[in-house]
Amino acid sequence: MTDRHAAYIVTLNKDLRVDDAEKILDALEMIKGVVSVEPVVADVMTHIAERRVNWLWQQALHVVADMEPEQIMRGTTA
Repeated sequence: MTDRHAAYIVTLNKDLRVDDAEKILDALEMIKGVVSVEPVVADVMTHIAERRVNWLWQQALHVVADMEPEQIMRGTTA
């Protein structure tokens, strides 16, 4: 027996103003089988999550920048 999909989560690459998103919401509602489309409003937690991800990427890049080419090829940090 195969799994059944109940919903999809779509993440935008940037926050959109409500009036700019109307056509996207309308298009999503036109898809066969879509029961509802509920926008998620960006808030302070969204900003915190974005900043944390950016910080983690920066830390990872610093580690890679400090590595010797041989370490990168082996996938080791020591």
